Amino acid sequence: MDFDPHLTTDQSPRNADTRQDAPASRWQGHWPGGRAPTVLQVVPTLVTGGAERGCIDMALALQAAGGTPLVASEGGPMVRELDRARITHLTLPLASKNPLTIRRNARRLAAIIREHKVDIVHARSRAPAWSAWLACRETGARYMTTFHAPYNFGSGPVGGRLKRWYNSVMARGERVIAISGFIRDHVLGNYPVDPARVRVIHRGIDRNVFAPDRVSPTRLVTLARQWNLPDDRPVILLPGRLTRWKGQIVLIDALAKLGRKDVLALLVGSDQGRTGYREELENRIATNGLRGVVRMTDHCSDMAAAYLLSTVVVSASREPEAFGRVIVEAQAMGKPVIVSAIGAYQETVIPGETAWVVPPDDPNALARALDEALSLTPEQRDAIGARAMAFVADRYTKDRMCADTLAVYAELLQPR
Repeated sequence: MDFDPHLTTDQSPRNADTRQDAPASRWQGHWPGGRAPTVLQVVPTLVTGGAERGCIDMALALQAAGGTPLVASEGGPMVRELDRARITHLTLPLASKNPLTIRRNARRLAAIIREHKVDIVHARSRAPAWSAWLACRETGARYMTTFHAPYNFGSGPVGGRLKRWYNSVMARGERVIAISGFIRDHVLGNYPVDPARVRVIHRGIDRNVFAPDRVSPTRLVTLARQWNLPDDRPVILLPGRLTRWKGQIVLIDALAKLGRKDVLALLVGSDQGRTGYREELENRIATNGLRGVVRMTDHCSDMAAAYLLSTVVVSASREPEAFGRVIVEAQAMGKPVIVSAIGAYQETVIPGETAWVVPPDDPNALARALDEALSLTPEQRDAIGARAMAFVADRYTKDRMCADTLAVYAELLQPR
């Protein structure tokens, strides 16, 4: 691909949206009708994940905007964040796909809507969305959704129709938030949705966490010692749970073609019980003579430090990503990135300016991109990093995501 590392750092990223982040507090006293809303968000659990993180972020933002946030789920460790903020969490079996349980949940949600005078119900996953949709039909509360993934349609004509119908509840919102342009196109291409109801609101990262000046030298030293990183070798980082579609095997094959023994590639992520795939990766590493080049490590609790310790960050996904949070985080930390040319990655980087974009499942193309990235001078790397940080700061922050979602809540406060 064409990549120009010599571009000056003061160039504005092309396609950049120049709006500034709007703090949530600006809504206080300015909601339609003069009354801040009560919003109930429903998710299956609060364990981990992008939908869960977005749910917590929006609950805190609505509280800062003077509204009343409620969250319903089966619970999980992230409930502690709500408890600390004194935000009400309601425990219901919302992860269940059992039709009878979904009906019972709908009745319980309807009672919650009436008791708390809920204005808007915001669903973020399919099973709880069915309960929420039924409850809103019964009570008249406004119903909206966030599409966090391109849900598959199953197999076979009957199974495919049933799965599409099951997914369709996410497209029934009076407003449907898509977390990327890729997801918007998926929604509009597969469901009978009026485009006027769809809003693209990208996921946002916390710039108080993912910024180079927020990571202390102590944290870098601690993680470098934990991982036993050598001082004299470039680090290639591929974060992501160990699952075939994340493309760890593509990176291993690319490193074999690259032929360099003076680099260290870290595959950071848990296998989540996929021991067979982990063994396959270990065998591939050994077969290609890369035992001193590729290491696997489990989940990292300090990804900001991990990005700073890396030379280049890779996502070799073989299937489309709905958003691709890792690559946005890496750019926020000033790192050059390499991504697959599928899904939302094509909108969360600037090809040729902050990233190399390569065909998916192509070890040869990935090896060439790695060779170019590892050959950058410090000055070229700094220039790319400055562009990447400016690009993310302008488009993909938590403040932007929350402000834009609050604006959707305000739309739904208008009379039907």
